[in-house]
Amino acid sequence: MPRKDGDGRATSAGTLIVGASQAGLQLAVSLRQLGDTEPIVLVGEEPHAPYQRPPLSKEFLSGAAELDSLAFRAPSFYPDNGIELVSGERITTLRPGLAVTASGRELPYGRLALTTGAGPRRLRVPGAELAGVCYLRDHDDAAGLRGELASASRVVVVGGGFIGLEAASVARAAGLAVTVVEAADRLLGRAVAPLVSEFYARAHRRRGVRVLLSTGVTAFEPSADGSRVSGVVLADGTVVPADLVLVGVGAVPRTELAEQLGLECRGGIVVDASARTSDPSVVAAGDCTVQPHPLTGEGLVRIESVQNAVAQAGTAAATLLGRPAPAKAVPWFWSYQGDLRLQIAGLSTGHDATVVRGVPDDEHFSVLYYRDGRLVAVDAVNRPADYMAVRKALTQGATVPAGAAADADVPLKSLITEARSAAPAA
Repeated sequence: MPRKDGDGRATSAGTLIVGASQAGLQLAVSLRQLGDTEPIVLVGEEPHAPYQRPPLSKEFLSGAAELDSLAFRAPSFYPDNGIELVSGERITTLRPGLAVTASGRELPYGRLALTTGAGPRRLRVPGAELAGVCYLRDHDDAAGLRGELASASRVVVVGGGFIGLEAASVARAAGLAVTVVEAADRLLGRAVAPLVSEFYARAHRRRGVRVLLSTGVTAFEPSADGSRVSGVVLADGTVVPADLVLVGVGAVPRTELAEQLGLECRGGIVVDASARTSDPSVVAAGDCTVQPHPLTGEGLVRIESVQNAVAQAGTAAATLLGRPAPAKAVPWFWSYQGDLRLQIAGLSTGHDATVVRGVPDDEHFSVLYYRDGRLVAVDAVNRPADYMAVRKALTQGATVPAGAAADADVPLKSLITEARSAAPAA
């Protein structure tokens, strides 16, 4: 359905980008960088212009940053680049050529990109709606949690993933009593090797955080007047006192609009290496997607990271314009938990061997992951040089011989060698 100008003449409806996320903004920017002159409409539910999300659980939560400093672009950037930013509008209906918002606004389009992101996984237990039970996904969540921390004394974090541990570090640094409750038998279980999980459990305990593993939560206990949370009920009936609870048990890709269009969704919107959905005319990027492994093309993976959002959005823009896709990018991540700086390059899924450089309890070490003798990833804790060396090697399609890598006194960058005919990483 084309737009019409002031004289009633049909014009191109341009590109509609649903989701004012990092991927959404990057997609718009990439379209302009590739020379696209068609209209671009970027729609987001939040009242805020696109902003950085990783600092919400770190610098923003601790009070070291404010929303204005997290904005990706100055307000003038959008009109100056012909990008119509529609904030505070939620698209509820999506059909070919037309989107409709909850307020009834109609947004016709010629090309469609979905960058809808993911929402927090909710814990469905009694008391989950009590005041003081919080989630952390967007700015308003973080602002509310920061306000709660100012008057809290006993904090329980449900979930031992990156966001939960980052928030736990902030709370503990503020002098609060902090308990982390994790249902699995180790922290960060989906992201790192057991040795790294064990390190983080010990490191947080050294800092005074109580860490409970293999422990489920069955309810949140209300205060005497029923107004807010006062405790967390564990599976064995134990109650951990709490005047503030942060639930961080994962994220759920937002696929509702994709499903309205009949697009294939399997734990996310399924896209190919060119960011095309099952309808080749529609692209998707960011946390809402599952995609082939970015380096091997094998299987389907969901990658929640800034790097993936930016790289996949650039690919999606090129696809919309019929241009060649950018070069494949090595996935990378980071998690800053107080003074523990974890940097990850590559994907360790499917590894069959590891090499440890340094002593974990010195809080300065790295773990290299191998598959069939070939380097596939690194977790570096306070060892940025190791992280950079592995990222460089993976970008070049090179490797680091496992036998030589264990000597922590030898710089990894000096060990990078051309990869021989080994089985590809996954």
